[in-house]
Amino acid sequence: MHDPQTRMQALLDDLVARDVERGIQVAVYLDGELVIDAWAGLADPATGRKVDGETLFCTFSVIKGVTATAVHMLADSGQVDYDTPIATYWPAFAANGKAAITPRHVLAHTAGIPHVPDGLTPADWCDWEAMTARVAQLSPLWEPGTATGYHAVTFGWVLGDLVRRVDGRPIETFVQEEICAPLGIDTLHLGLPAAAEARVAPLEPGPPPPWPSPPPDSLYRRVMPEYTEPLHALANRRDFWRAVFPASGGMMNARAIARIYAALVDDARDGVQLLSDERLRLATTLQVEETDQVLRYPIPKALGFFVGGRLSRVGQRRAVFGHEGAGGSIGLADREHKFALGIAKNRLTDNWIGQETMALVIQEARAALGIEE
Repeated sequence: MHDPQTRMQALLDDLVARDVERGIQVAVYLDGELVIDAWAGLADPATGRKVDGETLFCTFSVIKGVTATAVHMLADSGQVDYDTPIATYWPAFAANGKAAITPRHVLAHTAGIPHVPDGLTPADWCDWEAMTARVAQLSPLWEPGTATGYHAVTFGWVLGDLVRRVDGRPIETFVQEEICAPLGIDTLHLGLPAAAEARVAPLEPGPPPPWPSPPPDSLYRRVMPEYTEPLHALANRRDFWRAVFPASGGMMNARAIARIYAALVDDARDGVQLLSDERLRLATTLQVEETDQVLRYPIPKALGFFVGGRLSRVGQRRAVFGHEGAGGSIGLADREHKFALGIAKNRLTDNWIGQETMALVIQEARAALGIEE
């Protein structure tokens, strides 16, 4: 039997050879040790640049797990309470019926404000002060706490500004100083520095989904307007690379993803414990699992993380938690086995169509390490 590194490398090479993927990285930690660090394919077909371990990818909503971790760290230190209204920390947020919305509501996607303000352009999204001011004026679409609908982008503006107002540092600075620096991570960025642009793998579209595009009057289109498509083109804009999107725009590699999740479950083997054991338990406790009003299927959600369940893509058991990103990148951890995994890639396959890669990689990693599903 080949060792886990060799087995994973063979799988990635095969995915690229069969043109399932263009470029991909996988990193896996077990008991706090990096045991798989593999990559394959091209970062940029236009130049022939190959993927290596330092290549950076836009992993979209994988960053939500990092943003949630920042909020949980502030809760651990007593600076944020999940059930205190956000308006207590950010008075303007109370406008138009949002006075009762709490961090718990936003983390669990039950706040009722999944929609972005009307009349915007992609360039508007890159202006942090303008966007948080506009989001503070939104009106909830449902009574907070009574339904769940994926807050694809507003999650980041609300929780990112909550962190800034409570801690005093912008969310990108907090993440760098309180999460990345202690863990020795220099390959995760909220707002890409110019010096790192040469390491980015531009995104490309995958196969079109076998269903029609959501109609203009759908809730989905209020959350992700038509100007966000094609998604790869939006994410390849330089102004998007440089902007701060704590819900949907982290630039990182698979090592960074897996390292953060490992730090959440490895009991501070290296002296760094991002969250207390009790805080991690609270953060990963199931909050809702009914049908999501935006995505139209049931998603088991904890506080800022998806958790394991029958239809969950992070795993089947409740001890597994994490967050996927559009196109098939993912970060996850298994509390029981102290297993953490990150996938980053540049071909955007729909997460149902792209199950081949996500499922195969997770299954192969677990099988190679002897960890049950």
